[in-house]
Amino acid sequence: MISVNPTLLERLERYYDAVPRSSARAEDFGPLTLFHREGPDWPFYARPALGGPGQVTAADVDRVRARQRELGVPESFEWMAETAPALRAAAEESGLTVHEHPVMVLDPRASEPGRATAPEPDSAPGSAPAHVGGAVVRMLGPDDPLLGSALAVPHLAFAAPGGPAGADGAPGVAELDRLVRERAGDGSVERTAERVRRGLTRIAAAVEDGRALCAGQHQPVGTVSEIVGVGTLPAARRRGLGLAVTAALAADARAGGAETVFLAAGDEDVARLYARLGFRRTATALIAEPDS
Repeated sequence: MISVNPTLLERLERYYDAVPRSSARAEDFGPLTLFHREGPDWPFYARPALGGPGQVTAADVDRVRARQRELGVPESFEWMAETAPALRAAAEESGLTVHEHPVMVLDPRASEPGRATAPEPDSAPGSAPAHVGGAVVRMLGPDDPLLGSALAVPHLAFAAPGGPAGADGAPGVAELDRLVRERAGDGSVERTAERVRRGLTRIAAAVEDGRALCAGQHQPVGTVSEIVGVGTLPAARRRGLGLAVTAALAADARAGGAETVFLAAGDEDVARLYARLGFRRTATALIAEPDS
C-alpha cells in the first residue's frame, strides 16, 4: 500500500514539467504536452499538461502519436498514475501498452545514502571516490575524458536488459569502446559538458581501466532532483556498480541542496535494492509505448 502525499506529488509534477524544458521543445496538445529534441541524446516523451490533464481521450493520444511519428521520435508517454488516472485507459484504447514502475523518494532520514553501496567502501560517495567491485565511483566534471564512455554505457545497458555478467554475447569493453568511437563528433559530449557547467546535470561513474563501466545522472531543478539513466555495462554486472553509482548521485544531490531526491525503479526487484539506500515507494510511474 502506497501512502500518497499530495504535496510531494505536486512537487514531482512541477519537476516533471520543468526538467525537459532546458533541452527540449514543448508542444501543447490540450491536456497533453509533447517534449522532444533532435539529435542522438535521450529522446523525451509526452505527458499530462501541468495543472491537471482534465479529460484525456484516445483521440488526444492519437494526435500526439501522429506528431511523434512525424518527428521521428518514440511514441512514448510518461506520467504518474496517482495524478492522471484517466490517461491509462486513453493510452490503452489508442493501442499502447502501459508499464508500471515504482517511484521512490529518498527518505530525509537516510543521512548517508552511500553507506549501503557495497561491502566496506573506502569512502562515502559525495565526499571522495569510493572503491566498489574493483572500480572507482566518482563524480565527473565537464572536461573529464571519461565523459564519452559515461554517456555511452547506459545505451548498451538498456539495449541488453537483465542478462548476467559474462553471459555469451553480453556487451563488454570492446562494444563500449566501439560505441564511444561511433558517437565521437555527434555533439552529445559537448552538449552534456555544457549542461554540467550550468549545473543542469550531474554525472557519476564507476571507473575501471580508463572507462566508465557504469554511469548515471541526476538533474537538479531547484530543490528537487531525479536520478536517471543509471546503467551498467552488461559484462560488468553483479558487482554492485549500479547501486554504488546511485548512492553517489543521491549523496551529490543532497550535498548540492536537493531536498527531494527521487527515481523510478525498473521493477519491484530493483526497487528492493534502492530501498537499501533509503529510497521509499511514493507513487507509480506509468510508461505507455507501442508493443515492440
